Amino acid sequence: MRRFKLLVAYDGTDFHGWQRQEPPDGKPLRTVQGVMEQAVATVVGRRVSVMGASRTDAGVHAIGQVAAFTAECRIPLERLHRAITARLPADVEVVRATEAHPHFDPISDALSKCYRYSIRHSYEHGHRSPVFERNRVFACVHSLDTARMAEAAAQFVGTHDFRGLCHLPHLRESTVRSVHSCTVAEDGTGLIHIDIAGSGFLYNMVRIMCGTLLDVGRGRREPAIVSEVIASGDRTKAGPTLAPHGLCLRWVHYRPSPLLETQ
Repeated sequence: MRRFKLLVAYDGTDFHGWQRQEPPDGKPLRTVQGVMEQAVATVVGRRVSVMGASRTDAGVHAIGQVAAFTAECRIPLERLHRAITARLPADVEVVRATEAHPHFDPISDALSKCYRYSIRHSYEHGHRSPVFERNRVFACVHSLDTARMAEAAAQFVGTHDFRGLCHLPHLRESTVRSVHSCTVAEDGTGLIHIDIAGSGFLYNMVRIMCGTLLDVGRGRREPAIVSEVIASGDRTKAGPTLAPHGLCLRWVHYRPSPLLETQ
């Protein structure tokens, strides 16, 4: 049996997230993992499990999701990504397929991941989002101070207990995570990108981090609020959980391997 690694891109608008969801009292929800497994099964001739590096939430997009499955496959490797994509709906694409180490695990083998949250600010009240941004960019009517946001963002960097910047239905999971970088940059057209890279993230953690930075940019909080939230672990001190459509998984990095290309 061979292990295959896939680089996957998708528009998350019409998906209930990455992870397969099959309610016991209803029909399966439309998820990226679900449609991926259907497509791969058609290509290889048997049902397989397609594991993703990140369980993105409903409405969250990806250009750099990494997935893997194990199967025998007669299709040449250089054609595999096209064969799978041909059997996928239009809002999902396999960008590349490579052969991986037999024990490759896209979750536990990941060294770091990067998410980008995009915000267009300084909207007039009642002004609609540009049609091609409405499902991919968060629209903010307020003018945001990116210098203040960048000052606050720098405080996220490091290994911290992020209990105050996540939503957990239970407390069985460790809330300690490492953030490698967190930057805020405007492209000159009113579009702000918040890029956050780290070893891994808790449920809603990135969207709450971005909501906190938005509050700082609006002047509702001081940049020091980030350190205060981390020190206190108090979720009520942090900003709101921003809408999912502004978030995109950009890349996942792994150690080089003879059978595993680094993304």
